[in-house]
Amino acid sequence: MTAVSLVIPGRNCAATIEACLAAATRILEAPDTALGEIVFVDDGSTDDTAERAARFPVTVLAGGGRGPGAARNVGWRAARGELVWFVDADCVAAPDALSRLLPHLDAPAVAAVSGTYGNANAHSLLACLIHEEIVERHRTMGDEVDFLATFNVLYRRSVLEALDGFDERYLKAQDAELSFRARAAGHRLRFEPRSKVDHYHEERLGSYLRTQRRQGYWRVWLHLEHPGHGVRNSYSGALDHAQPVLAMGLLASLPCLALPFVRWLPAAALVLLLAAQAPMTIRLVRRRRAARYLAFAPLGACRAVWRGVGMTHGTIRYAMGRRRG
Repeated sequence: MTAVSLVIPGRNCAATIEACLAAATRILEAPDTALGEIVFVDDGSTDDTAERAARFPVTVLAGGGRGPGAARNVGWRAARGELVWFVDADCVAAPDALSRLLPHLDAPAVAAVSGTYGNANAHSLLACLIHEEIVERHRTMGDEVDFLATFNVLYRRSVLEALDGFDERYLKAQDAELSFRARAAGHRLRFEPRSKVDHYHEERLGSYLRTQRRQGYWRVWLHLEHPGHGVRNSYSGALDHAQPVLAMGLLASLPCLALPFVRWLPAAALVLLLAAQAPMTIRLVRRRRAARYLAFAPLGACRAVWRGVGMTHGTIRYAMGRRRG
């Protein structure tokens, strides 16, 4: 067996896959590397993603278009490594990204360890807002965490086998879902902020908000099927989880604009929703020393609305016993 297998799932990622695989190949070919192979799982691409991936020293597999969780399962089950490193197709790993993760797994009780992000498109204000919020959240995380994201995470193969990998029903949040099961099984999860992959964050607002709607949808299933994680976790707190509810309260209050005696309700709901963005906005402006990060407040409010819409949809579908979002 090789020590580490890198598994990268991707669908229609022609714009980023070459940068991703070029960085991975440099790690594969580095002296004394622990990386033994790269497996790319093409999840039903309709562009030339698979052809671009085949130009690199990687194994290209077909994922069937069933979602990233299913694609990751195809990848790690075909891989030979005792450790499986997952990186997303829109991420570019730093040369030491893997080596920073490996020491954490010297402790037998640690099942997995994840790293953090760099910003691959710092020219975009939206990308910077997304990125700096993530950085701010990662700055407050300790070494021991309760869930890990799969954009840069190293798992023991034995743990993946014991847990039967990712739950393929989830089209979003499958990384958190796996983490919750790992913790429930008694495993420890670690966070290593020195392990970085540059990420091509979203630059188009519409696409970003649609993704947030899907995130909201799947968070309903996640927290109803894994109770106890919905109020606070290593990455987010109670105020974050309350924001979609505030946003739905704002939308529900809009008919009050037609009633003179309660016309103030939508304005009050909007003030509350914007006030909920203040703590993170202030932290970003202070750390970055740039007034443009004030734009996080309206972005966060819009995001809360779209997440709330997704959560409402997810709640209805959950009650009906239908999963697909």
